[in-house]
Amino acid sequence: MSRTARAAALLVVGAVLAVLGAGTAQAAGYRYWSFWEGSANGWSYATQGPSLVRPDDGSVQGFRFSVSADSQDASKPRRAADFAKICADTPAKEGSKRVALVIDPGTAADAPDGETPPALRTACARVPEDASSAEALAAVAKPLRYDASAMLCAISGYPATGCGEQVSGDSGGSGKAPTSASAAASTGGGKSDGGGPSAGVLVGIGAVLVLGVAAVAQARRRRG
Repeated sequence: MSRTARAAALLVVGAVLAVLGAGTAQAAGYRYWSFWEGSANGWSYATQGPSLVRPDDGSVQGFRFSVSADSQDASKPRRAADFAKICADTPAKEGSKRVALVIDPGTAADAPDGETPPALRTACARVPEDASSAEALAAVAKPLRYDASAMLCAISGYPATGCGEQVSGDSGGSGKAPTSASAAASTGGGKSDGGGPSAGVLVGIGAVLVLGVAAVAQARRRRG
């Protein structure tokens, strides 16, 4: 291979690595309220959203505000799922049920710019027997804020703005959570776009390869 062709090939490799590196640097999480179900074994990420779950009397539900990429790395509520302790002062009553709630606004590191998370708290909601988890939450933690897709954005007014926004590792925050991340809060899906290169990154790689091949071919023609 001629010196010119070799240089062109190295340019292609370098450009591809640069594009791949950019894709990795753009890996991001999303800032949102995640929904959890408690048991004697601890906390489990909910598989349905709070508006769909209809807990039994004696259930424990948790809400945690944090930044995470998906359900696998989501932060759990920082209080035990202890129904007996949370609802100790709320006796059973016919025609209603009690749902223990752990509401964890997270840490300062997860808070939007300019906001301070309120203190973690627990509450025992007494609600009708057919009430959903969302209705139990509304009974003890108003005001709640939802977006147009029914994603839970704020509990007791926190945070004041934003809803499932993207938080990049580089710039601190931009964009809006995609459907998959929105589902994490509203339906419990809790999964982001994944860790691989995005479609845009792959298109960029393809363009770099085409230009590189053309450069190598031109160098060969000049050599001939």
